[in-house]
Amino acid sequence: MRANASGAAEIRGALVRLRRATGLPVAFGGLVEPGRPRVRISELTGTTTLALRALAVSSGNGLGGKAVALARPCAVTDYSLSPRISHEYDVPVAAEGLRSVLAVPVVVRRRVRGVLYGALRTAQPLGDRTLGAAVEAARDVEQALVAEEQARDLLTASRAAAAPDPADGVAWEQVREAHAALRALAPRISDPGLRAELLNACGLLTTAATPVAGVSLAPREIDVLTCVAAGATNAAAATRLGLSPETVKSYLRAAMRKLGAHTRGEAVATARRAGVLP
Repeated sequence: MRANASGAAEIRGALVRLRRATGLPVAFGGLVEPGRPRVRISELTGTTTLALRALAVSSGNGLGGKAVALARPCAVTDYSLSPRISHEYDVPVAAEGLRSVLAVPVVVRRRVRGVLYGALRTAQPLGDRTLGAAVEAARDVEQALVAEEQARDLLTASRAAAAPDPADGVAWEQVREAHAALRALAPRISDPGLRAELLNACGLLTTAATPVAGVSLAPREIDVLTCVAAGATNAAAATRLGLSPETVKSYLRAAMRKLGAHTRGEAVATARRAGVLP
């Protein structure tokens, strides 16, 4: 249930950005229902009626169903008169007064997970700029859903892993890789509950050492140190964390100062002794 709620939140944000970027008066969308070949419209912005709310759009039917079946964007200039789509949903579309409509599928790992719609109340072509903005909004949702799937996979793996023998270098490297992946993913997760689970799992993967007195690293300082521990350069850490290289340098300097370290390697070693890193 929470995965669906999180996906709906991503779609809601994408629809707001789509309207802001294009000036479209109406945007709506929803996710494919688990185990069913249909999209449930759950998020609406700019609508003036409840006609589209909770509408179930079956694969192949109407404009959105066609986008689901083909896994590609579709658009019509005048919905009720278009010969390119079936017309199961003409009544709710007409009740909202929509004419020109586009539908863009959200595709994650070759599977359609949802649909974003944008619409005008006049019959006129929707240009390439509008379609491009809708595709970009759908890609944003796709990336967020991929990140959440990766996060859940990593959570499952981290929970299944027992604390390795201190002498087992290979096992510890696997733990460190999992820790680094979880730290990098956490800031990209919009679902606060899932993000908290990721950070909690990170804590479980660190060594049970006695913390260094007076040392308290900020979350981003730990993120940067985690990348450094994995051998990343400042530029690589910046790419992984979605930060600028200068920001990475700033976080690294702050972490080194708090740890009393003079080199990157010394900072990593001290952080591991303190139980901040695995």
